[in-house]
Amino acid sequence: MKIAVVGAYQTKFGELWEKSLSDLISEAIFETVKNSHLDLSQVQAIYIGNMLSSLTSDQNHLTSMVSEITGLNIPVIRVEAACASGGLAVSEACQSIESGLYDNALVIGAEKMTDLSSDAIAEALMGAASEEERNCGLTFPGLYAIMANKYFSEFGAGEEDLAFVSVKNHFHASLNDRAHLPFEINVKQVMESTSVASPLKLLDCSPISDGAAGVFLTSPKFAQKYAPNTKIFITASAIATDTLNLSKRDNLTGLKSTQIASKQAYKQAGIKSQDINLAEVHDCFSIAEIMAVEDLGFCKKGEAVIFETSGATKLGGKLPINLSGGLKACGHPIGATGVKQIVELFNQLNHSCGSRQAPLANIGLAQNIGGTGGTAVVHILQKLP
Repeated sequence: MKIAVVGAYQTKFGELWEKSLSDLISEAIFETVKNSHLDLSQVQAIYIGNMLSSLTSDQNHLTSMVSEITGLNIPVIRVEAACASGGLAVSEACQSIESGLYDNALVIGAEKMTDLSSDAIAEALMGAASEEERNCGLTFPGLYAIMANKYFSEFGAGEEDLAFVSVKNHFHASLNDRAHLPFEINVKQVMESTSVASPLKLLDCSPISDGAAGVFLTSPKFAQKYAPNTKIFITASAIATDTLNLSKRDNLTGLKSTQIASKQAYKQAGIKSQDINLAEVHDCFSIAEIMAVEDLGFCKKGEAVIFETSGATKLGGKLPINLSGGLKACGHPIGATGVKQIVELFNQLNHSCGSRQAPLANIGLAQNIGGTGGTAVVHILQKLP
């Protein structure tokens, strides 16, 4: 696979009271195209990742909304896979270009979440879980807490180990003016924050956010003609799925879907996990990053805590992870997250991230998860000559 990334953009993430879902989508569309130095009239198709618009914005017909915003009568396809909606939208666009259906496609991920109460959002998000889990009164913090406790019992990790992940990602976010929570925290603050679902505390959890992001993808041939300076390409796009219900899984200390998708992605790109220079992973909760580091093959099972606390995943380390701040601190507008990860890697590989720039950024990986791993999307981006 070789899909050119010719433009990318992320709105500010946060509690954006003054902006509607339409405003966010519009900003992402026009700024992404502007950054590509191409014209909106050249766009052949638009993919939009979103999960909750029917609840949060009373709008189910986002495809027509996009047509109205752009003034275009081209194909617009909405993609939904819970928190993996954005990543799956990118993957669908890649497949359409790879197949020759389109020469290019604009991908937008967007979510407007903060107009509703946190209780209403928590209930809506449980639509990505099983009926049995909902009937038991579980929420996603509770489900990830189950995985955290199982991980603790098998590998001897503890709550302070999780806290390190949050501290590291907040440090990265403090260097990112688009982040929802651009400030540093320390381990003590994490440990003393309110318990949400033991062992997970408030500062182990990603926030409820508004925001949007976009990427403009094209075939190499189209890029050569209209954006000849393009050097960033998606060289792998892999999807895997797993059970909806966590209790149906063989193992609770990792996500099988991530393991499968990452192996497929490495094969597609013709590389190994050791070749990755940086990654954006789905740290909806701190335990999720711990599991991702192992599932993606960056270290052996049970060794993620040592890998993280060694400084390897921090800016300047061997394999910086979530330089954007991740979901934890950059924010998690559900449909936008998977697209934002591609935006961050695009900027990193272009060496345009300023104070949070990874010095050796040539191959990046993005892992986007739906639910508790029911869907996993893994992309690999490379800077090519």
